[in-house]
Amino acid sequence: MKNIFLLVHDDEGQESRLQAALDLTRAFDGHLTCVDVSMYPMVVDDMYSGGYGTAMLLDDERERESKNKSAIEARLTHEGVAWDWIDAVGNAADCVLDAANLADLIVLNRKLDAFPYPDMRDIASRILMHARKPVVAVPDTLKRFEPGRALIAWDGRESVAATMRACVPLLQLATDVQIFMAHRPHDDANADDAAEYLSRHGIKPSVRLWIDDGLRTIDALIEDECKDWRPDYILMGAYSHGRLMEAFGGVTKRMLAHSKLPLVLGH
Repeated sequence: MKNIFLLVHDDEGQESRLQAALDLTRAFDGHLTCVDVSMYPMVVDDMYSGGYGTAMLLDDERERESKNKSAIEARLTHEGVAWDWIDAVGNAADCVLDAANLADLIVLNRKLDAFPYPDMRDIASRILMHARKPVVAVPDTLKRFEPGRALIAWDGRESVAATMRACVPLLQLATDVQIFMAHRPHDDANADDAAEYLSRHGIKPSVRLWIDDGLRTIDALIEDECKDWRPDYILMGAYSHGRLMEAFGGVTKRMLAHSKLPLVLGH
């Protein structure tokens, strides 16, 4: 995991994204690519304005991002990591997807708690569905990304299996790995298979099975397990049933909305 891609934008979540990306780049002795997006303004022009209002707001956005770029670049020169920079204008998810074809890991926010725009949960969701590579979605209060204790929320589906396989280098940095599975009667998913796979990569996880009686949501069970086991991040598959089917309250949507921990997600 040498190629870390970071969404750069002057918003309340930028500092947490930057810290996580720097921590991951250092941990892998990798390369950080900053994708700086000037986002199209969310306005509806007066029919007589000819788009003038949108053009003015976009100019303001570009000027703000230019100042942001100068500040971040000056900071990166002292951070001791290899980095490069991509400037883009448009929809944030599309700009990241266009740039990140060769990314190993993409760093985003799961959402911004205090501000509805930019909609980081929607940006993360769209990138997850189309990038086909792991996304680290961090809370906007994150101070640093600790790779120490990893909780794998296992359900046996291809999305979490693919994410786990792609993130073996990250899991190899962990001091403890736990595979947590909410098990239902007649469930043929086997957490021991995942543990055996990781053991072949020098990772020795513990396995925790919870008998799921169906009275609580999976994300609630994961949250309770996190309170007891206290991981530094959660690795899980995303949108196992498709984003459209999850749009009205799926596990991925709720985790992106409410998790207090960084999420390492893949689809």
